Amino acid sequence: MKRITIFSLLLILGLTGCAETPNDENLNQTTVETNTDYQNTEDDYNAEGVYDPFEGFNRAMWTVNYDYLDPYIARPVSLAYVDYVPSPVRSGIRNFLSNLDEPASIINSLIMLDGEQAVTHFNRFWINSTFGLFGLIDIATAADIRKPGDRAFGDSMGYHGVGNGPYFMVPMYGPVTLREGVGDTVDGLYFPLNLLTFWQSLGKWAFEGMEDRAALVSQEALLKDSPDPYVFTRDAYIQNKNFRATGGKSIEEEPADEEFLDEFLDEVDDY
Repeated sequence: MKRITIFSLLLILGLTGCAETPNDENLNQTTVETNTDYQNTEDDYNAEGVYDPFEGFNRAMWTVNYDYLDPYIARPVSLAYVDYVPSPVRSGIRNFLSNLDEPASIINSLIMLDGEQAVTHFNRFWINSTFGLFGLIDIATAADIRKPGDRAFGDSMGYHGVGNGPYFMVPMYGPVTLREGVGDTVDGLYFPLNLLTFWQSLGKWAFEGMEDRAALVSQEALLKDSPDPYVFTRDAYIQNKNFRATGGKSIEEEPADEEFLDEFLDEVDDY
């Protein structure tokens, strides 16, 4: 599903969301009234650029995603897909879908003044599209042209100084910022993503989400052990977006567990 579909819904729901943080015993065993643990956790991460004006609504949606949709739908479905679909079939689907994102990464790499990475994405796209059966086979990686991180228009805007904007937690999707929502809309205009129908986009979203969600099962304890998973994921998510906006350069606020949290949030948000 194209992110703009759910993101548009989020803007409507977020503007009418409750202004106070709801109580949630599953998030923290300590009384919420003092906000002590929340404040301590925020001090620990201290992510720059966090703007969470709809925290009450976002926490409620976090509970829906994390306590209900993920354990009862996303996790079991993802594990079933990985366990029962043959590996060569999954690999072909994964390669094909990944190849669709290469043109957007080419353009965004150029916007971020990274010509070398743009060339890498370009070479991967034409090689895999031509010799890899439209991307089903990753010939480029076999030729030692390994895929760098994808570049999104949201990253490009951040690279040129555009802030993250408000943070939202979308039901059945997960975290997103205003900058990322706008960026994903622009990326969806690039070939070949612009050729996908609604149902094809939904299939891409689902297949990619199942693969990534299943890969994170062994790391779930990290999130469960956090005093306040909502703050932990929100701040790590923003830190990751800040890091991506630098073009992948190291910055002081990058958390040690940033890679895991980015993938985990993107997977929880995919359901």
